[in-house]
Amino acid sequence: MKKVNEFFGSMVFNDSVMKNLLPKETYKDLKETISSGKPLSLSVANAVAGTMKEWAIEKGATHFTHWFQPMTGITAEKHDSFITPSSDGTVIMEFSGKELIQGEPDASSFPSGGLRATFEARGYTAWDPTSYAFVKDGTLYIPTAFCSYGGEALDKKTPLLRSMEAIDKQARRVLELFGVKASRVTSTVGPEQEYFLIDKNLYEKRKDLIYTGRTLFGAMPPKGQELEDHYFGQIKPRVAAFMRELDEELWKLGILAKTEHNEVAPAQHELATIFSSSNIATDNNQLVMEIMKKVALKHGLVCLLHEKPFDGINGSGKHNNWSISTDTGINLLEPGKTPAENAQFLLFLAAVIKAVDDYQDLLRISAASAGNDHRLGANEAPPAIISIFVGTELNNILESIAKGEVYAVPEPTDMSLGVTTLPTFKKDSTDRNRTSPFAFTGNKFEFRMLGSAFSISGPNIILNTIVAEVLRQFADEIDAAKDFNNAVAKLIKNTVKQHMRIISNGNNYSDEWKEEAEKRGLLNLRTTPDALEHFLDKKNVELFKTHKVFTESEMHARYEILLEAYIKSINIEALTMIDMARKNIIPAVNDYIKDLTKTATLVRGLSPEVTCYFGIDIVKKLTLLANSFVLKVKELEQELKKAGDIPNCLEQAKYFSNEVFGVMKELRKIGDEIEVHLGEKYLPYPTYGELLFSV
Repeated sequence: MKKVNEFFGSMVFNDSVMKNLLPKETYKDLKETISSGKPLSLSVANAVAGTMKEWAIEKGATHFTHWFQPMTGITAEKHDSFITPSSDGTVIMEFSGKELIQGEPDASSFPSGGLRATFEARGYTAWDPTSYAFVKDGTLYIPTAFCSYGGEALDKKTPLLRSMEAIDKQARRVLELFGVKASRVTSTVGPEQEYFLIDKNLYEKRKDLIYTGRTLFGAMPPKGQELEDHYFGQIKPRVAAFMRELDEELWKLGILAKTEHNEVAPAQHELATIFSSSNIATDNNQLVMEIMKKVALKHGLVCLLHEKPFDGINGSGKHNNWSISTDTGINLLEPGKTPAENAQFLLFLAAVIKAVDDYQDLLRISAASAGNDHRLGANEAPPAIISIFVGTELNNILESIAKGEVYAVPEPTDMSLGVTTLPTFKKDSTDRNRTSPFAFTGNKFEFRMLGSAFSISGPNIILNTIVAEVLRQFADEIDAAKDFNNAVAKLIKNTVKQHMRIISNGNNYSDEWKEEAEKRGLLNLRTTPDALEHFLDKKNVELFKTHKVFTESEMHARYEILLEAYIKSINIEALTMIDMARKNIIPAVNDYIKDLTKTATLVRGLSPEVTCYFGIDIVKKLTLLANSFVLKVKELEQELKKAGDIPNCLEQAKYFSNEVFGVMKELRKIGDEIEVHLGEKYLPYPTYGELLFSV
């Protein structure tokens, strides 16, 4: 068996490979492009392309692709071979600098929110040298940005890179005022990915899973997650084999897969990766999701990334661990041993607190989707109300600052477990809070609201930009002040006093918190349409325009795309429910009723005194349920037609949320009750019990 350090990153054209293979001057020029944004000359691009091609061919590549992230939330690729015809009838393998730095995919076939019409097809992909190229499945993958002929961003990478430049610029302004030198400040992310694994043969018998990624019908089995015996439990052999192969495939691509375990729900698991820059972390997480699905199939499994594949048990999220660090290795959210005296840390902490409070709506929007609406606030994920957890120590420090009091540092507490053979260790100064949507966890913030299928680019674009805006305000105010120390102290105090309402260290699942949040004036945007209604608010448009992250037209495009995705998701689910009802559930009920009736008739024919209470009762029950079920199917069809006639996108989305989805829930309730009363051999699809406990 190979040692991990022998194959880790072996399929990546990383810094070590470039330093080893590129001419010294070419490597130096490329590094300057990556670190400082220096324009890349065509001669350097040609040199890099030639070396990259030779390296890729040695790794088995015959093709290359510009790999990009359109606004579908998944990745896109068009493969071209390296072959070029030669005059003697043979071929040579070529790859130019122009092919490396620029591609031209069709820009009219991806979601554009009106930025591109069908007849306006030209678009460009541009090499992103800050994210390493890699070889996968015989193809050289080149991470790229994607834009239209008019220069509008049509992808998720371009605005992410813009937001990273925004926070870099404003954070360095603040650091300069503190006398701290840094060439670059980078937002870093370590995502945690939750997912389900189910048997492939069972998956293929469920239309709802195939078409929508989640079960639209399904009664709970006798056992769910109530025994709490799956979380961190022993990993089953079939799942362990999947995890081993997944790790190996990710490690080859230089992805720092670190932690894996069983999650709370049966058949649910989690993978966490180590921190990297927001850009690389986003690229890597897209690969993680793709490779999870591919490796699962090799083991006869299917990986489900929907936020709520099963009703009645926990859904899947993605925790976005976010921080900001300098190129000199300083984590700007590191409190140090004496956080109450660390003015630089407290200022950056105050900036994040103010940013989250000022832009609650944008953070909620970054976690909004039809799938994720099932999770938020369902006692398995944070509520739709944005709040921050800072822990006991920081909360006490902030309260002291707000009151103008000196913070009394508590003595460290030893943690003793009452067993002499077990070690004693220092107790942390604060607990964790898994109910918080945005929790401080030592030297980073864990944004816990994201859905498992999300690209993490959106949340990090927003986090970077809103914090950049507050840092801009802080830098302006401190720079204009005569006394630096007094200005910083005053700014921290005023910010904390004005924004303490966003801090919640209690149980965010409780009804009491919802009432308290309303009193504090915090937003409770329960559904995706509720949240998206605020996306184009004047303050949000100005925010993104100021930091050149989105133009106004790019914001309008994303607004339209998000609404359309929501509408289409629920429409597909409703159509799938109707299809399953008519073609699977109703025929199954009819077959069971027919057989029960036949049996009851035969039994009664034996003797008038013989009764068949069981059969008669079930027939009556199922007949009533089936009648209600058919009527509800017709009602759902009518609601879909009404929804389709609404011209305004936001109003249509709200109708789907309030009316169509409401009927879908009622239809499901009847369908699930029918399933409970059906004989096993009449069940039209695999049950929850089979799906959740067969692996």
